[in-house]
Amino acid sequence: MGFYDFQFGFLGTLCACLQIFEHYYARLSKPKANATTANASRDVAFSALMRKYLAVYGLVMSADWLQGPYAYSLYAEQYAYTERVISYFFITGFLSGGLFAPLMGSWADQYGRKRMCQMFCVLYAGSCVFLQFSWLPSILLARILGGIATSILFSVFESWLVSSHSEAGLSGEDLSTILGRATVLNGFVATVAGVFANKLVDVTGQSFRAPFVASALVLVIAGIVLSSTWHENYGAVNNRGSDDNLQLARLYAATRVVLQDPTLLILCLTQTIFEGSMYLFVFIWVPTLQESSTHPNDLPLGYIFSNFMVSVMLGSLLYTFITVHWCKTSKHDSLALHVTLSSLLCGVSALVFAICVNTGKGRDSVRESTRFWAFCAFEACVGMYYPVQGALRGSLIANEHRATLSALFRVPLNIFVVVALATGFSHAREMVLFACSLLLAFSAITSAAVLLPRIENTAPASSHMPLPQHNPE
Repeated sequence: MGFYDFQFGFLGTLCACLQIFEHYYARLSKPKANATTANASRDVAFSALMRKYLAVYGLVMSADWLQGPYAYSLYAEQYAYTERVISYFFITGFLSGGLFAPLMGSWADQYGRKRMCQMFCVLYAGSCVFLQFSWLPSILLARILGGIATSILFSVFESWLVSSHSEAGLSGEDLSTILGRATVLNGFVATVAGVFANKLVDVTGQSFRAPFVASALVLVIAGIVLSSTWHENYGAVNNRGSDDNLQLARLYAATRVVLQDPTLLILCLTQTIFEGSMYLFVFIWVPTLQESSTHPNDLPLGYIFSNFMVSVMLGSLLYTFITVHWCKTSKHDSLALHVTLSSLLCGVSALVFAICVNTGKGRDSVRESTRFWAFCAFEACVGMYYPVQGALRGSLIANEHRATLSALFRVPLNIFVVVALATGFSHAREMVLFACSLLLAFSAITSAAVLLPRIENTAPASSHMPLPQHNPE
């Protein structure tokens, strides 16, 4: 306990110092403002958009994190399902997300992204309600709704932000700042939600249903705030009158665009490998630390989780510092910087997993602390990855079909995780870590060797490849 307690204090102090340094550096490096109407109007628009987005984003991520720590405990301890059945629950969620993600994204582009984000609040709250019952069909329905809602959360919300940022005439630097601060906020609310969920369970007499009730209430609040503060934006205006409700022609066209454009294909590959490795990491970090710990049954998992979340905040703060203060350049150079960062993040993550494999088996404090710090480094990469990937999608995907393609990218991601879960990977953790290391290294090399030269030799606008418009005839 003392080791992880100390590390939490150290990482928290480091995070606070970096935040203070970033704040004062921004003030010192900021040029004397020209009090023009255009600059003042842009600053007002930037502040208003950031407040609107972060208020809703913080609420929906709080609702998501409230559920995370006790999902497995609810199924295993309170409802007494076996580990094999529980794995099918998770597979159901990922399958539903993979199947419905393209449709949700396409509907968001056609019928409105704000409307689809409101639908997210309804679906995710419904999932929490169905999880209050131990009946198997009820849990399966909850997992299906949760999978659909998650696909909306990680594609449509970002699409609304990028589109609103473009409508307000803001710069790519402004978008990077909002995405970076969103990731910092995500790490903060994850830490608070984990502690709050733990308190709820204690107060309710070890009822693992309580965090899901709290999550549903937060989602109701998020829906109200979203409805009253966000405006609607759309994707393909010319396709709104189509009677193709299943969006088959549109999805087919989107798939063709991705397959024919190496830039989008590599972007999709990076997302599949990195986020797939991240989801697998969620399943294996506890047993991986336990097998190297001298006190496996006494690990303070709450403190370790908090350390990971602070590491996420550190990564996002570092991203903000790099993009805002080290990249006072053109949009084209900023795009090249983000591709470089994406390649570096995959490379560092590959090294982290390789270190975990090479520590070998056995129980001692050195091996335990090495794996812990390696995992913290990976979480810092996660903190940088989300704003980096979000900025790349915002620059490389046309607005008309942004939600469609962002959601389509999640299909191979969900397939990747489902295949890993279905093969019983939990019994071969080192093999999983080694495979993730190889795949991440491949993604890093591909981005550096293929994507970066394409970005450097091509104007950014050429990467915005519009999808063919669907003709109802």
